[in-house]
Parts: sequence; C-alpha cells; structure tokens
Amino acid sequence: MWWAMFSQLSPVGPRQPFYMVLAGEALPPGKAVEVGNKAYNLMCMASVGLPVPAAFVLPTHWCEGCPPGHERATALTNALADGIARLERATGQTFGSGRKPLLVSVRSGASISMPGMMETVLDVGLNDESVEGLIRTTGNPRLAWDSYRRLIQGFAEVVQALPVEPFDRLIQEALVTELCANERGLDHVALRQLAKAMLARFRDLAGTPFPQSPTDQLSRATDAVFRSWDAPKAAEYRRLNHIDDAIGTAVTIQTMVFGNAGGRSGAGVGFTRDPATGENVLYIDFQFDGQGEDVVAGRIAIRDPERLRSALPAIWDRLEEIRGMLETMFGDVQDFEFTVQDGKLYLLQTRTAKRTPWAALRIAVDLVEEGLVKPADALERLHGIDLDGVVRNRLSGTQDPPLASATVAGIGVAAGRIALDPAAAKRYAAGRDPAILVRRETTTADILGMADAAGILTALGGRTSHAAVVARQLGKVCLVGCSELSSDLGDRTCRIGPRTLAEGDWLTLDGNSGFVYAGHLQTLVEHPERELAAIRKWVR
Repeated sequence: MWWAMFSQLSPVGPRQPFYMVLAGEALPPGKAVEVGNKAYNLMCMASVGLPVPAAFVLPTHWCEGCPPGHERATALTNALADGIARLERATGQTFGSGRKPLLVSVRSGASISMPGMMETVLDVGLNDESVEGLIRTTGNPRLAWDSYRRLIQGFAEVVQALPVEPFDRLIQEALVTELCANERGLDHVALRQLAKAMLARFRDLAGTPFPQSPTDQLSRATDAVFRSWDAPKAAEYRRLNHIDDAIGTAVTIQTMVFGNAGGRSGAGVGFTRDPATGENVLYIDFQFDGQGEDVVAGRIAIRDPERLRSALPAIWDRLEEIRGMLETMFGDVQDFEFTVQDGKLYLLQTRTAKRTPWAALRIAVDLVEEGLVKPADALERLHGIDLDGVVRNRLSGTQDPPLASATVAGIGVAAGRIALDPAAAKRYAAGRDPAILVRRETTTADILGMADAAGILTALGGRTSHAAVVARQLGKVCLVGCSELSSDLGDRTCRIGPRTLAEGDWLTLDGNSGFVYAGHLQTLVEHPERELAAIRKWVR
C-alpha cells in the first residue's frame, strides 16, 4: 500500500525543502497550500491505498525564489539530490543508471488548479547510457527509444525554449519513410534513428549538445517548470479567474510509469461525471501505447476510449470503482490522470473537475440528493454563477445536412464568424460579431482567443485535452477531433467536409449532436428547470 509521508531532513531556513509520497507514513497535516493541490491530492489518494507512483514535492516557496540567488540554487540542488536518493531507496532503481535506471516526470501544481497552463517534462533521466539500461530492465527497446525521443523533444520545447516545428518535421519524415500513419507504427529501429536525429537537431538549434547528465536534466527541468508560473498563458488564466499571482506553484518529481509500453498500456484522463452535461457516467479519454501528453496536449486525435472498455475490461471496472472512491474522498466531481503499464493501473493526479455552468447545476443537485454534500456547501460551489442565465441552446427546426461531425467537449449551440487564430477571434469580438475559433489543434496558449470566441472547433485533440477543459470552464461550445477539417492559414480558408470556407464566413457548431453546419442557424433556449427548482428549495 502506498501512503504519504514527508521528509525529516533539515529544513531550508524555517521551511521544509521537500515532501515525499512514499510507503508507510502518515499524511502531513495542514500542508495543502504549501505542497500544491496536485501533490496534496496525491498524498490523499496514497493514504487510502490507491496506486500512486512514489514522488517527492518541492513546495511553493521555491517558486518565490527563497532563499535568493546562489544560496537558492545550492539549496535546490541539495533538495533534488536528497529527494532522488529517497526515490532510489524506495524503488530499488538508480537515477540515470545504465543497468536499472530510475526515470522521473517533473510536474507543476499550484494550490489552485490551472489545467495546462504550466509545463511538464517526462522521462527525465534518459541518456545514451540509461536508454540501454531501460532496454535491459524492460526487454522493450521500442519503449526505451520512444521515451528517449519524447524527452529530447519535450526538453527542447519546455526547457530550452526551442521551436516545436523542426522536431515535428523529423517525426513526419520518419512516418513517410516507414509508411506509418502515426508514431505508434514506428518500430524500435525507426525510433532509435528518430532519437539520434533529434539529438542532432537539438545540438544544431541550441548550439550545445543535449545534456547527458541526469542531474543536469532534472535541475533544468525543475527550474523550467517553476518559471512556467510566469508564462503569458498562465498569467492570463490567473487574470481571467482572479487568482493571486503571488501564490506560486509547487513541483512534483514522480517516478515514471509508462503508457507507451505496448498494447496493454496507455495513458488516460477521466472525469468521475460528464463535465459538459453533469450526467453521472465515467467520462474517459484514453490513448493506447501513449504517454499523458498525447491525451492532454490536444495535438493528436483521440480514438481509443471505447477500446479501453473492451480490450482491458478489468481496468475499466477498476476505474468505475475508483471514481466512486474519489468522489467520496473529495466530496466533488474529480478530473484524474492515469497510466496503464502492461495491464497495471497507476493514478498520477486528481483535482476538482472544471465543468460547464449547466453541468455545475446538475452536479450540485445530484450530489446533494446522493448525500455526498450538504445544500449549503452545494450553494457555495455555485457562487458566481448566474443561475437564471444558465441555458442550453438547441437548433430549431429541420437543418440542411451537416458539413462534418466531431466529438462534443462543450454542449450547446454556437454560431459565429470563422476565426483561424486567436487574433481574428479577438478582432471579431471587438466588432461585436461572435467568432468560432477554428484550429488544427487548440492549445492552452490560445486562451485569449478561446475567451473571445463563442465556440471552438478543432481537427485534433480529445474531450479531456487541456484546451477542452478550459473551454468548458469558460462555458464555450467546443467540438474536437473533427477529422474532416483542414485549414490554410496562408489563404485564410478552411475546408470542412465538402466545403471550402473563408475566414469571416458564418459557421454553426451543435454541441448537442457534434455536427458542424455552414451558416448562422436559429436556436431554441432550454433552462435546467429540475435543478433550479431544487436549488430554490435550498434557499427558502
């Protein structure tokens, strides 16, 4: 059983340098703000025996730069070394070893959840030596080389601030050479060649070789994740959600588990209820033979949720069980990330789920009726929502055939002018015209355009990508994974199904059916009458 504990090492000044998630110790009291929402919830899950990989957490005071300057750098180096040593003892692995390597992920986590606004680096500790050690340990050369190429690209983007496109081109060239539709079709020989090409591309773009020292990788990745607190998208999210800039983020260094280990492995994101409608069903996105960033980044089409239920029924049943445990533990709907490695389930995080206003009302009423929360607590959670303004639009009358279909991530109907980037959405909104943000992939860096748009349509991504989570929180109609969508930013046009449309043309998204229509269609307004009636009884 995993339990949560905290380090007994000497503190930095009056503050604890790090906290551990390990076996056999009690949950540290009153540390939720200090260790961040993500890490504290990991500790809570571990304390009831849920399968949480071992980790240690650098508290939020490191984000403040305290202690300052060289003293901080030395203290942080020591904290990382001590934390890694604890993980090595707990796992029986050695960080960066050529025989039995320990690999870690480096993840952000403020006391208030900010989905996708800060950075993550996976597979830290891989290098030319430890990749061979991972092959010896797992007997899976494809896993090892796939993980190494992922680290190189992720490190280049997040830590070195190099452009993404040159690395993406290497992937596309490998796919063409090997006649593969996506990276999952590449064998270990092709992935080894791809990793080597990425090492060369990194050196050319950065002017320095990719760091082979695992300690250097970890230190630089940690600093980059702390710095991402001040990234423009994170600052804009805090502004939109009235979050204090001063609270900072913690950083969790967690033992890697591998969703890219083969056909009985994968990465997923789950909601304990439908965050768009509030329906009491397990809501899952899952990518077989992938890592977590494949699901949340919104860069690929997610096609595997139903296959998870049929291919790994025991995992699905366990997830059904876990969703009830999480709601009972936290008293609210949860958004959780998980990995399946060779048929074994691991939980990587959980947090209170972002949801549409419509879903918020239904969930509040249902949780009260189920006895999980009291009416007063449910009312507090609805604070800031204009109850009379919560509506869901539906198309009225018979429609012409749709241009295309997509996966629903945010309900309702939205009509607006096609905007092919956030700047265009902002321009239309300033002119009092609604906009539909149409993108190949929508990332959280597009948050300004998402806030200005009436709806979002993407060719790639899934229902639980970070961008879809943010769109739901903003109450936007959102359709993702539209395979019949392509866009040409040079000509400022897009093709949806059989039609080519220009930026500025009208488009209607039906977030109830998933259909996309040309033109500006008329709608009917629906109110959540059952939920409003129940809430009125609470306030009498």
